[in-house]
Amino acid sequence: MGTPVLQLEPSGTPLASPPTRGGHASPSETLGHLADLVRTLGGGAEALGGDEARLPIALWHVRQGAVLFHEGSRVQDLHVMRSGTMRCVKTAEDGYEQVLSFAGLGEVLGFDALCRGTQPVSAQALEECTVYVLPLQDLRGLRLHSPAFDQALLLALSRQLARAAELTEMMAAVAADVRLARFLLWMSSRMAELGRSPRRLHLAMCRRDIASCLGVAHETVSRSFSALADGGCIKVNNREVELLDLARLQARARSTRNVGDDLPADHGHAEAPHGRRAGPVWWAGIELAGTAAGWAHRRASAGLREPT
Repeated sequence: MGTPVLQLEPSGTPLASPPTRGGHASPSETLGHLADLVRTLGGGAEALGGDEARLPIALWHVRQGAVLFHEGSRVQDLHVMRSGTMRCVKTAEDGYEQVLSFAGLGEVLGFDALCRGTQPVSAQALEECTVYVLPLQDLRGLRLHSPAFDQALLLALSRQLARAAELTEMMAAVAADVRLARFLLWMSSRMAELGRSPRRLHLAMCRRDIASCLGVAHETVSRSFSALADGGCIKVNNREVELLDLARLQARARSTRNVGDDLPADHGHAEAPHGRRAGPVWWAGIELAGTAAGWAHRRASAGLREPT
């Protein structure tokens, strides 16, 4: 089995160092070892033999803002996050970038590209990152050579499938602040898994990226942060978020029926059908089963502008 290290073009440029808006990714390369890779994946390195544990693995250092791989590029490697945070982005035909997920320590990038041979998303570093690189041509041999690595890889992929389901659950919430509450608890759980504080979060991603991931407007996620802070759930200082009242935040995250919580609260009352007094216009959309036409009609009748 060949040693799984980074392949280079004749010019010496790393194959997977695509251009970014600010220049080139040009990740610098050092060598890690299989024992550290297995631990990074969440497995136990104790099962590795001495020579096996020291097997060299390519380790890239990727600067903030660099793109690790582009959407549509040919898949050549799997990447395992050793440190830092990446955002996974899909670009629409009109150029809009939709953030689909955030990848951190121990997560595998590129596995979802194997079925089609091309990357379905772009991966961009939100901060300085280190990434293990596993060339596909060496991956099968490495898995056969090291059952401990194979087991750790499968467990890491299983965890990612579970996290993808959790992201889907976030999107199922109607109210924007409920989505944000679920996102913060998701981040808290992730920090706890990594042995870090589950109450003091440093968010590597900006609010615009969080809003894109949660499927709400940038202004809406900012109001949701304020709403959760005003409710005593969290304390926010730029990208530093402290979870003050986990029970209250969890109660908010469990809410499934509140509609329109991301709207301003000072629009008074609106007249409900059949002459009923409806109170604040949070009933909009419930009466008409959430249809787009009904929602637009309710907003117009209440004098609300469409969100931007």
